[in-house]
Order: sequence, then C-alpha cells, then structure tokens
Amino acid sequence: MDHQNIKRPVDDGILILDYGSQYTLLIARRLREIGIYAEIIDGIATKAPEDFQFHGIILSGGPDSVHTEDGRQLPSWVLDAKKPILGICYGMQLLAQEFGGQLRSGEAREYGSAKLILNLEDDCRASQSLKNLPHEQTVWMSHGDDISHLEDSFRIIGKTEDGVIAAVAHKELPLLGLQFHPEVQHSDHGKDILEAFAVGVCSANINWQADDVVKATIKYVKDTVGEGNVLMAVSGGVDSTVAVCLLTEALGADKVTAVFVDHGLLRKNEAEWVHEKITAMGVHLEVLNRRESFYEALAGVDDPEQKRKIIGRKFISEFEAFAKERSGFTHLGQGTLYPDVIESAGHGAGAKVIKSHHNVGGLPEKLHLALVEPFRYLFKDEVRVVGRRIGVPDELVDRHPFPGPGLAVRILGAIEEEKVRVLQDADDIFIKKLREFDHYNDVWQAFAVLLPVKTVGVMGDNRTYQWTCALRAVSATDGMTAGVSDLPLEFLVKVSDEIVRKVDGINRVVYDITTKPPATIEWE
Repeated sequence: MDHQNIKRPVDDGILILDYGSQYTLLIARRLREIGIYAEIIDGIATKAPEDFQFHGIILSGGPDSVHTEDGRQLPSWVLDAKKPILGICYGMQLLAQEFGGQLRSGEAREYGSAKLILNLEDDCRASQSLKNLPHEQTVWMSHGDDISHLEDSFRIIGKTEDGVIAAVAHKELPLLGLQFHPEVQHSDHGKDILEAFAVGVCSANINWQADDVVKATIKYVKDTVGEGNVLMAVSGGVDSTVAVCLLTEALGADKVTAVFVDHGLLRKNEAEWVHEKITAMGVHLEVLNRRESFYEALAGVDDPEQKRKIIGRKFISEFEAFAKERSGFTHLGQGTLYPDVIESAGHGAGAKVIKSHHNVGGLPEKLHLALVEPFRYLFKDEVRVVGRRIGVPDELVDRHPFPGPGLAVRILGAIEEEKVRVLQDADDIFIKKLREFDHYNDVWQAFAVLLPVKTVGVMGDNRTYQWTCALRAVSATDGMTAGVSDLPLEFLVKVSDEIVRKVDGINRVVYDITTKPPATIEWE
C-alpha cells in the first residue's frame, strides 16, 4: 500500500527535518498549536517534497555528533531552497558547520534547565524577530557538543550563564540557530520563539485552526472514498471512535460499517457501553462476541510479546472472516495518527521495537481494499478537536487511552477468565472513583494491573492469601513521556479500601510511581 500518495490536508506550512531528537514531534505540535501547519520529513531526505510549499525549514536536534563520520549531514537542497532556517541543537551545529564554524565535543555539556541571556543589539532579520522576548529566560538544554567559534557571517545573540553559545543569527540571511529546545514546555518562551520564527521570519500562513482541521479532514474522506463503502474496526478508543463518526458524518451511515470485536479482555461492560454510545452517534456498528476463542488462543501464554502477537493475529482473522462474509466494501478505515506514521517511517536514529502494536496491518492487501486514514496527518489532541466539532460527546472524546490487547497486558502472566473478572472489577472501581472525585480529566491515563503475586492479609478474623493489584495514573500531553499523577493519598486510600472490600481475590493494593522513561506507561 503506497501511503506516499495520500494527499496531505493543506499544501503549505513549515517543513521540519528530523535528525532523531525525541522532541521532533513536539516541534510540529507547537507550530500547529500556533495555527501553522507543519510537516516532518527525514533529515537526510535527498529532495524537498514537490507538492508542499514550505515557507521555512526547521532542523531538529538529534543524538549525532558532527565530529563523527556517520553523523548525518545537511542535504544540499536545504540551503539551495533559500528559505528561512531555524536550527535546533544538532540542527544549529549543522548550520554552524556549514558556514565554517568550529565545534567542540564534551567540554560544555548541559542537560536540563539553564538561563539564557539574549543580546539583540543588531538589526539582522532573524534576531529582530526575538526582540519582544525577555532579556533573560529559562530554557531546556540537552547537548554534548557546542559551538566554539563562529565565522564573521554569524552573530552570537545569546549565551547561557556559563558562557555557552546558545543562540546565533546570520547577519544577512534569515538563519537562526538555538542550542536549546524551544519546543519543550520547560523552555519558558519556547512557543513564542517558534511563533516569532514561523510568522515573523518565514511569514507563514495561519492555516491550521480548528475549523481548518475539520474541513480538511472531511474533504480528504470525501475525495478518497467517493461513492465507495467503508469497513472499519473500532475499539471504543478516541481515535477509532472519532474516525468512524467522521466517516459517517462525511459519507452517510449507509456507506460506513463499523465492527467491534469483543475479545473478552475489555473494561467492565465495555462492549455494551461502546455499542450504546457509538450507535447513538448514528453509526452502523456490529459487535462480534469472540471471547471464548481468544481465551482458548491465549491459554497458558505468559510472555507479553506473545500475548500481543496472538491477539493481533486473532483480531485480524476475525475481522477478515467478517469482511469476506459481506460484499461491496471498497475501503478499509483506520485511525492511524501522525506519530504512528513518523515512527513507522524510521526517521532519525531508527526505531526499536518496545512492544508490538495492535492494528489491522496487512488487511488492506488481503481484502483488496483501499485505505482511508482521516487522521494520518493529525496528532491526538487534533483528533479530539475534530471529535468535538462534529458533536462527539466528551465522554467519548476525553476517554483515557486503552491498549488494543486490553487487559491481556494488564494481567501479568497467563490469562484466565477469573483473573479478567477480578481485574475488571478493580479497574472499574478505580475509574469510577476518579470520576466521582473529579480527578479523571486531570489524568492522561489510569488503570489497574493484576500482579502474579499473592500476599497474606486479614479480613475479619480470617487469614487471606490473595492477589496484589497495582494502580497506575500518569500525566502527559501525548504519551511520548509521562509523569506520575499526583493523586491525593487520601483518595488512593479510599480506592484501595473499596477494591479490597468489594473485589474477591485482591487483598493488597500498591501505587506505581515510575515515570516514562525509564518505564513504559503500560506494564507489558
């Protein structure tokens, strides 16, 4: 399936070259929050996109060093394009090197917060775009190399308190370099800096606000599907729910069929809840009860990666069987997001498999269906914007993420139907308490995990020997990194007390206080 032929939602904006920084996606997100469309391509791409009018280029940070032979270099077309350029961290070092500057390695490493002191007493175009920013501000550093010498064509317009060159501007060309990361929230005025570059230097159009996102997405669906019919798997999660509602809105209910595969590893009463809520949106939804067959396939399997793969294969086979029983479908709908696309493309340092993703990979070819991916160029927060604009209720749009393999990766060890029942009950209590005490929307994702550990307890005058339940609640903006939600201890004690009293099989509750990284959000 050639994804490169999928038309982007708008034709102009800012182009971002990815050199492997963990923050590259954040650059695009910040620009889009400002209202300017931004798109990411590989940092060593041999040519610019031919069908995209870019008003400026941003070079991301990355793990490479310009001193090493295998360090990625700046493609020749970047400077030849004669567009404004902003280099961030490694991107700034590439710019400096390109114009004859010298860099040093390991002599002025900085990681974390630093104080930037600006010196903008000149009239060069790039630096003047920053003139309304504070003279001193906190920024976020993450570098081992830094600039030791600049050629006369550049001016130093900012240093840290330690004297490290932190911001440079070309005297004549619209080129700006920052040693720090303006895209992260820890940089106090980072978003202002990106806006100053994109609007003040690049004169980019404000073309990506809420109505633009919805209009472009609906147009893409209509142009892609035409008079065809769409088959789409839904999970009850935000992405697939909003996608199938958008498809129905754009094409009509008679043109879209949604399928929900109940693999028996869902939240308590999930299948019934999803059916009620999604059909209320006018979507034609069919629920397939396949619990027993999934339990049989997972019997005795305790390796998490194996569990994910078995569930993924089973899901595909069940969905494929359903599709082949029907006829008339021309397209397969998917809720693919832009971060998934970038990760799959292997930009930057290259992707390592942390865990298998649960999706319908391979089905388009097997079923001979074309793909329709309305959110292929969107971030999750943009999907939520679309959902609200087309009338999807908040209880669907604001749902916490839920993994495709469901409770299979929240039950450590082999899957048993009784364990599923125990975990569903515990998780249901946790989520209901979060809503009752108005903590649900303060948390990115919250859930319970059943551990393969039994502990001694006392209930009444009797000794118990039952399972341990772990509670996990994280704060995040996109799930790429996550902190521990600061839920009140009094609240956690209430949740623990109710779980132990009401869930037969659990006599101990613990709270996970590990950030991502080093941990993942899910336990498996």
